[in-house]
Amino acid sequence: MKRIALLGSTGSIGRQAINVIRRYPDRFDVYALACSRSLKELLEQVHEFKPKIVCLRDAALAREFDDAAGEIADDIDIVHSVGGLGLAAAHPQVDCVLNALVGFPGLYPSLNAIEEGKTLLLANKESLVMAGKLLMNAAEEKKCDILPIDSEHSAIFQCVDKIGDVSSKGVRRIILTASGGPFLKRPLDTFDSITLNETLNHPTWNMGPKITIDSATMFNKGFEIIEACFLFGLPVDKIDVVIHPQSIVHSMVEFNDGSVLAQMSYPTMEIPIQYALMYPERMPTEVVPLDLAKEGSLEFEEPDLERFPSIALARQALQMGGTAPAAMNLANDEAVRLFLNGKISFPSITASVKYVLDKVDVIDDYKYEDILELKKETESRVNEWIQANL
Repeated sequence: MKRIALLGSTGSIGRQAINVIRRYPDRFDVYALACSRSLKELLEQVHEFKPKIVCLRDAALAREFDDAAGEIADDIDIVHSVGGLGLAAAHPQVDCVLNALVGFPGLYPSLNAIEEGKTLLLANKESLVMAGKLLMNAAEEKKCDILPIDSEHSAIFQCVDKIGDVSSKGVRRIILTASGGPFLKRPLDTFDSITLNETLNHPTWNMGPKITIDSATMFNKGFEIIEACFLFGLPVDKIDVVIHPQSIVHSMVEFNDGSVLAQMSYPTMEIPIQYALMYPERMPTEVVPLDLAKEGSLEFEEPDLERFPSIALARQALQMGGTAPAAMNLANDEAVRLFLNGKISFPSITASVKYVLDKVDVIDDYKYEDILELKKETESRVNEWIQANL
C-alpha cells in the first residue's frame, strides 16, 4: 500500500491518476490532495478517498473548502499556497508524491519531496526545466527516485529502465516525438491572426489550457529537451526532435549498435501514469490496444525551426546553463498568461521569451531563492518587451 500525495488532483493528469488509483484500491492510500480551482471536483475526491491533508490555492479557497466540506473537514488538515504544497509533499506519512501541478508552483513541492527522500512521480515539467541540477543532485544524495510521467520521458524510461547517465546502457541518442500541434501546416504569414480558441484545439491530445498552448508554440518540446538532458544525463546534441502527427510513437532511443527502441500506444496518459505508480510492475489498463494494421502508416518529419523557434531557444538556454532554462520557462509562463487574457498575439509569446533569454544574467550556482527572484525579473522583462513592441 503506497501512501500518495496527489498534487493537481483535479487537472487532466490528476483525474487520470485518480482513475488508476480507483482501479487498484488495495495498492494506494490517497494521503493528500491538492488543487487550484475545481472545488466541486475536489470535494467529490475528498468524500471518496478521505485524505488526511487537503491543500488549496490560497487562504480564501481553503476557507470555502472548509465551509463546503462540512463534518468531514474535522478530520482533515486544510492547508494552502506554496507552503501547504511543500507540507503535503514532505509529510512523514507520504511515500510518494505525484506532482501534476502546472507551472512554477510545482517546483517547491518537488524540491521538498526529494529533500525528504520521497519517490517523486513527475508530470510538472517545470521542476526539471527550472531546477534540474538541484533536483537531480538532491535525488542522488537522498537515494530516491524521480519517475517521469510525461509521455515522452516515460517512453524513454520504459526503453532503458534507468534515470541518470544512460550512456552506460549503450544509448547514443534520444529522439523525442512531437505532434506538431494545431498549426503544423498553417501558413506562417497568418500566425498574427491565430485566436485563442484555435490554439486550444489540439489535434490529438486533451490537455489543460497552459500545456495546450505550449504544444502549439512547441515550447513543451523545448522543455522536454531540457528535461531529457537532466533525467538521462545526455548532452543537448544527443537529443533530437521529430514531428509525428499521429502521436502513437511516444519517443525513441537509439543505441550504439544502431538499434532503435520505441514505446507506442494510442495517445493516452494513462499508461505513463500507471507505469510510474506501479513501477516496476506492469498491470492491466483499460487502454484500447494498438492496431497498427488499422493505422496503415505512421508519418515523421523534421521540425521547421522557423515555424517553431522555441526548440532552438531551448537549446540556447541549455548551452547558456545555470538559470537560463528557468528564465525561459518563467518568461513563457508570463507570456502564456497574457495570451490567455487576450493581451498579446500568438507570435508574441515566442518573441517575448526570446527577448528575456537574450537579456538574462545567468547564475550558475543557483538556489531556489534565486529562481524566486528570477520570476519577478522575467515577468518585468516580458512586460518591458510588450510595451516596446505592441
